[in-house]
Amino acid sequence: MRNKYAVIIICIVALVIIEKENNIISRVSDKLTLRRTPQTEPPVPYNASSALVVMDDNSSYPEDMYAENGIQAGRKHILLMATTRTGSSFVGEFFNQQGGNMFYLFEPLWHVERMLSIGSSGTNASTSVWVYRDVLQHLFLCNFSMLERFISPPPQDHVTPALFRRESSKALCEEQVCSPVVKVVFERYHCKTRRCGPLNLTLASEVCLGKEHRVIKTVRVRQLDTLRSLIEDPRLDIKLIQLVRDPRAILASRMVAFASKYQNWKSWAVNGDVPIEDEEVKRLEGNCNNIRISAELGLSQPKWLKNRYMLVRYEDIASYPMQKAAEMYNFTGIPMTTQARDWILKNTHASTEASGVYSTQKNSSEQVEKWRLSIPFKLAQVVQKVCGPTMKLFGYRFVDSEQTLLNRSFSLLEEKRFIWA
Repeated sequence: MRNKYAVIIICIVALVIIEKENNIISRVSDKLTLRRTPQTEPPVPYNASSALVVMDDNSSYPEDMYAENGIQAGRKHILLMATTRTGSSFVGEFFNQQGGNMFYLFEPLWHVERMLSIGSSGTNASTSVWVYRDVLQHLFLCNFSMLERFISPPPQDHVTPALFRRESSKALCEEQVCSPVVKVVFERYHCKTRRCGPLNLTLASEVCLGKEHRVIKTVRVRQLDTLRSLIEDPRLDIKLIQLVRDPRAILASRMVAFASKYQNWKSWAVNGDVPIEDEEVKRLEGNCNNIRISAELGLSQPKWLKNRYMLVRYEDIASYPMQKAAEMYNFTGIPMTTQARDWILKNTHASTEASGVYSTQKNSSEQVEKWRLSIPFKLAQVVQKVCGPTMKLFGYRFVDSEQTLLNRSFSLLEEKRFIWA
């Protein structure tokens, strides 16, 4: 059975790679008559072992809307890079609520991770980082053809009821993308603002092309250096925002949100010492190291990232949401609208009932150190041991006793400003 699954994974990766030879042209729905757009152009050749942009081989890109003048004046492409339970869904809404000039996508790489994980204990990291990068490039250019390869069940004539969290993107629920309801088709992540049928990705591409700015939120890109060729793509003006949070708070939150996956941690908290060499502890350490290494690279401002990288702590956003939102907008070069400002004010003073585990409504100032009351001191010590360098870089203070951990008058957050421009 394992061999069977291994063959399936190899076949999937092979299908992605042969895009280089085939240049498959996107099919257009028989129900639509559309003008020629980049969605119907051949996708950029895919090669998992090399960068998309090779700066010294005189290669050229396929003809598209950017070819003549490079980046369209004023258009911004923003990648919000985070890990789970760092408040990324909440922060993503800062941009999703911007209004009619914004095309926002919520976790499109979920499909890629899921497909590459089929039949294995986890995603093949050596393959996934390059696939993630290339799917992001296509999406920033409003081309959904590569993402379609990872959606299950496969879209029919570019139409799918299976796009993950479609309803979390206002742009994907606009009237222009809202096809007639099909009663026999179930769409789990259907639009909440209006009744729509399955998502037509050709229409989504057209709407995307008409927007001034594009933002993608993802918790699946963990290595900043793998994005270099994407950021250097001359057709894109990418700004990258890395969102971080106290690793102790992340663990405490995950133990609630993903309880079934954290049974070992709960058991260790109750029954004895944490085995520091355990695979799960090593995974936590590896995650912390990836976050730190990416942040160190971004903060060092190499030429290819100059003025394109910003580091933001969740705790600062939760304490000063409007100030930090203004700083992020200023960094991206996108003017903040009244609509976005109003949403932030309304949703950072939410009631306790509205501030659920997965909610994007937060009484944000109360959320900052709430985790201190739920994580056992024993587990906090483990996090401090394996994630110490990461905590020091981001300015998170250590605790040396349970009393200190529970004493919320003692702040665990150092005053720290990260230079981004």
